[in-house]
Amino acid sequence: MSNNTKKTFETILTKTRIYLVIIAIVLIVLCIQNINFIIPSVILYGLLLVYTFWNDNKNKNELDKHIQELTFNVDTIAKNTFVNSPFPLAIVEEDGNITWRSVSFVNEFGNIDIKSILTELAKTAKIELENNINDKNKKELISDKQVQIGKKEYKVIIERIKSKTRNRKKKSNEAFIMYLLDNTEYLETRKKLDETKTCMGIIMIDSYDELLQSMPQEERAQVLTEIETKIYEWVSKFEGVALKTERDRYVFVFEQKYLEKIIENKFEILDMAKDTETEGVIPTTLSIAICADGKSKYDQYKETVSTMDLVLGRGGDQAAIRRNGKYEFFGGKVQEVEKRTKVKARTIATSLENLMEESENILIMGHANGDIDSMASSLGIYRIAKTLGKTAKIVNNTYGLTLKDFIEAVEQEKEYEGVIIDKQEAIAEITQNTLLVVVDTHKKSYVEVPELLTKTNRIVVIDHHRRGPDYIDNAILMFHEVYASSASELVTELLQYTKNETQITTFEAESLYAGIMVDTKNFTFKTGVRTFEAAAYLRKNNIDIIKVKKWFQSDLESYNVISDIVRNTEVIRETIGIAEYDKEDENANLICAKAADELLTISDISASFVLGKVKDKVYISGRSIGDINVQLILEKMRWRRSQHSSRSTSRK
Repeated sequence: MSNNTKKTFETILTKTRIYLVIIAIVLIVLCIQNINFIIPSVILYGLLLVYTFWNDNKNKNELDKHIQELTFNVDTIAKNTFVNSPFPLAIVEEDGNITWRSVSFVNEFGNIDIKSILTELAKTAKIELENNINDKNKKELISDKQVQIGKKEYKVIIERIKSKTRNRKKKSNEAFIMYLLDNTEYLETRKKLDETKTCMGIIMIDSYDELLQSMPQEERAQVLTEIETKIYEWVSKFEGVALKTERDRYVFVFEQKYLEKIIENKFEILDMAKDTETEGVIPTTLSIAICADGKSKYDQYKETVSTMDLVLGRGGDQAAIRRNGKYEFFGGKVQEVEKRTKVKARTIATSLENLMEESENILIMGHANGDIDSMASSLGIYRIAKTLGKTAKIVNNTYGLTLKDFIEAVEQEKEYEGVIIDKQEAIAEITQNTLLVVVDTHKKSYVEVPELLTKTNRIVVIDHHRRGPDYIDNAILMFHEVYASSASELVTELLQYTKNETQITTFEAESLYAGIMVDTKNFTFKTGVRTFEAAAYLRKNNIDIIKVKKWFQSDLESYNVISDIVRNTEVIRETIGIAEYDKEDENANLICAKAADELLTISDISASFVLGKVKDKVYISGRSIGDINVQLILEKMRWRRSQHSSRSTSRK
């Protein structure tokens, strides 16, 4: 009997008792007034009690019978609905044993063995429910599991129940009701909808001015026409439409269903452009940005422009795709072209001085585990700030073997007493009106103290590495030139073009020269005309080359460790060296970097990878002097709880 029925019946009994009490009181009053009514009253009241109890029992039996019939009918309907469910459902124990299945289940999967699929679903459901035992919404129900059975896709809703069967090893066997909903048509419709969505892209001719200047006048029109024809033909292969918006830029649109085909063909337009015959010394290369994200076409175009900025910041000659909030990169085999104009350096120098003059104080920060290049460029920015009479500090929280001798040399200079501060001091000094200058890195996660990036909106970035997705996107001034050899080279250029003639000290000149030497491997890699011009400017300050060399000399112990790593290197594909540093060492990342550099001095090795480990982090140093783009390789290695060092010697 249900609770509602019981309450109703109890209410009736209560009212009957009240009536009997009232009648009893009336009869008692009558008997008091006339004693002759006593015997008739007792007989009458007795008969009334008998009738009342008989009638109550009769009503109760009829009510119970009615409830039983109603319950039976409801149970029958529920069971029939359960058995004849329009979609497949089954009761599955955690070991995959099917204890019951509906008619639809038998019709759908009668000839298919799906026990392994159901077993996996049951195990996954049990783990998920145990992990979410405190979540009331997920305590007994799991939905949105997607499985493929045969050629169909099914959405599975799982509900936990207790099985009556006993298991020899366990007291009770966990069981689940699984509802399998055919989701094939929905997914196919959604796929067709996604495929018809618009992708937007931008194609840009790299180093347009330098390209034209490097070829004869009479050849320029023909080459540009050939490049333009190749672009239009490539876009038309995917039923897209291209429009030339600027002399070196094309905007194109196509349906998303062709995106995988473009990736499969590895952006062949990049190689097609290089095949353009010219008499110029600069190769013809393209940069491509494609975006599949965006709520509106306007948002999509803005994201495409942002993606193109990212491609250009990585040196061009490559393609980038933004979809689902992530970036994918392709290409990037040609050496960056050095831009000979110094207009940008002059403009940046002027803007930097203006920002410093408007700021309360200046903090200068390099990358984590700083090297001589990051510290030297920090000293150069420090000198510009001091020339303007501003308070400036250099944030250096960590450093390894490569900076030990250099830091000792800095501490011996009275000029820099109290200039180098740690993390806690930097956080205490920074305000909303502080100018934060980041040198030798553009990555949020790689700066010395990431917390400082959230303390002020006045951020300047000076860097020469190929741009990655994790770049500082709220910088108000960015001097990012991937053709430059080092951050020290860029800072040296700024020093030459400041409005207030900045006079650097001999120590600062030596530091900047050392920074260039380290990143160019003694002027053998990544050097251009402007690299030597910067070095010549620094040499005018009577620098001591022997002193500079001593700063980055390796001790005998480190040299022996590096030699052992090189000795145990495995060479694959005849040109790639792979080695491992398997010792627990807090300086493993620096050792790996030095070993990777050393491997490139061996003939026939054009790329090197050295792996090391510090606590729970894996470090990988990649270097290249050939056609292998180690940055792209390391970017695709998304290892959990790993840190990648992907700075290629040639930024290839």
